[in-house]
Amino acid sequence: MRVFPFMRRPELKAASDADGFILVAVLWILAALAALASVYAVYIANTAISARAYDHRLQTEALVTAGLELTAYRLIGFDDNTRPSSGAFNFQIGGSDIGVEFHSEGARIDLNMAPKPLLSGLLAALGAKPNDADSFADHIVAWRTKPPPGGANPEADAYKDAGLVYRPRQAPFQSAAELRLVRGLPAALVDAALPFVTVFNGKAEIDINEAAPEVIAALPRMNPSTVADILKRRDPQNPQAVLSLLGEARASVTVGGRKTARAAVHITLGTGRKVNADVVILIMETGQDPYYVLAWSDDFDGPV
Repeated sequence: MRVFPFMRRPELKAASDADGFILVAVLWILAALAALASVYAVYIANTAISARAYDHRLQTEALVTAGLELTAYRLIGFDDNTRPSSGAFNFQIGGSDIGVEFHSEGARIDLNMAPKPLLSGLLAALGAKPNDADSFADHIVAWRTKPPPGGANPEADAYKDAGLVYRPRQAPFQSAAELRLVRGLPAALVDAALPFVTVFNGKAEIDINEAAPEVIAALPRMNPSTVADILKRRDPQNPQAVLSLLGEARASVTVGGRKTARAAVHITLGTGRKVNADVVILIMETGQDPYYVLAWSDDFDGPV
């Protein structure tokens, strides 16, 4: 008997439908596998990038450490009177170029040790009006000063009245960056002051032979002419050379090295990438380690 197309048997139509369903399922599976392969390829690529970045981070830290060890080598074995207060050197390791400049931390004003006039002088040298500079210096001193005995705490109340959600530490600064939290200080003035202050000087006096012009200008009774004369005459190899120029500022000055030094490490990796690190180290006189890292910042992951 002849079978016309429109008279196909039911079982043949069912088989055709099943084949179509299987084909669609296979196509969906292939699409899913393709998507999975794409995701895996992205994962592999990102893993490779992360591994390379981590490798560069480890390499950078090792190179900075090498620079610190060579810095410590130049500073150990001296007392404070004969310890070098600055220096610079360059070296190469594994295709990377490293340059190091180090200075005594005595070049900076210590936020925990400096008297009010020195703090006020710095702020005035950076552009604050004299009356404002005095007021700001009072706030800095109040931040580091223990509260009075009893229940009253006027400084803490002043922070509350200013709408601040924190209170003054009323203890030594833990970091120079804490200056940003001091009540009333303009952010731009703080930014200008941070390169010239520290919590690692360890003395109320500054090292006149290493201090920046802005720090020298902060000294009592200092004027631009005297600052220029000091900068012209000073010589770290002859620390006493400028003392006769200081007048009343002599009491705020000391000469000679410190056990703390700040190293600026500039690295050019073999790939051409440049990284800069700013590290403060403490020279150890006893123990197995020649130095101890007090603070470390770098721009490997972006500007600090």
